[in-house]
Amino acid sequence: MNGSTVRAGIAAALLAACGAAVAADGWIPMFNGKNLDGWTPKITGFDLGENALDTFRVEDGVLKVRYDRYEKFDGKFGHLFYKTPYSHYRLRVEYRFVGEQCPGGPGWALRNSGVMIHGQPPETMKKGQNFPVSIEVQLLGGGGKGERSTGNLCSPGTHVEMNGKLETRHCINSTSKTFHGDVWVTLELEVRGNDRIVHLINGEKVLEYSKPQYDPKDGDAKDLIKDGAVQIGGGSISLQAESHPVEFRKVEILPLDPKAP
Repeated sequence: MNGSTVRAGIAAALLAACGAAVAADGWIPMFNGKNLDGWTPKITGFDLGENALDTFRVEDGVLKVRYDRYEKFDGKFGHLFYKTPYSHYRLRVEYRFVGEQCPGGPGWALRNSGVMIHGQPPETMKKGQNFPVSIEVQLLGGGGKGERSTGNLCSPGTHVEMNGKLETRHCINSTSKTFHGDVWVTLELEVRGNDRIVHLINGEKVLEYSKPQYDPKDGDAKDLIKDGAVQIGGGSISLQAESHPVEFRKVEILPLDPKAP
């Protein structure tokens, strides 16, 4: 049995389990273009499942993060969690930044969002917790001039290894080009459990690392470490809301066989 047959079998099994449509190449849409079915919001200061101020919504077939009902951001960092955790997969997301940042949003959050992978279960987040312990694939838009890469790595409560060495910097830039304006950009990830994670922007590899793991010094991560095991082999997937309007018109996943090379 070849790799394509294995992937198709996995996709078919997931189809039966969740009722999602599966493309001929095995990709499964995580967003149905109609509503937020399968997704659960968690916004700082609010209970899991409370979509405060209609932050996450679907309009015209697009999943949107909006702040038109906010008077001020006030640290309401949001994450929209998919219902199923994953460990070995490819993820494809088409996104763009639009409009103006919410008043009161931090300067670094201008045209800033992210896709969180290998994340903690959303039900384990504290009510006032800003970010899930996770690997953040940081999405950034250009400010009209200068360079600002996207598809970067940030690490709330986590570390990774690069070139065989533990990397403890909170954010590491990718080699992507800058995307100014309200342009659609395609992010792809290849995630292989605890072995390897690769970021691609518009089909070009821009970052690679391995061995995602909890940071034992982080207060939120400490609660997730059991019997001293810090390595992370999978987890939740979520989309981020950090005070700038952002849109996602495609979110899809291709499960991979953990035993495949």
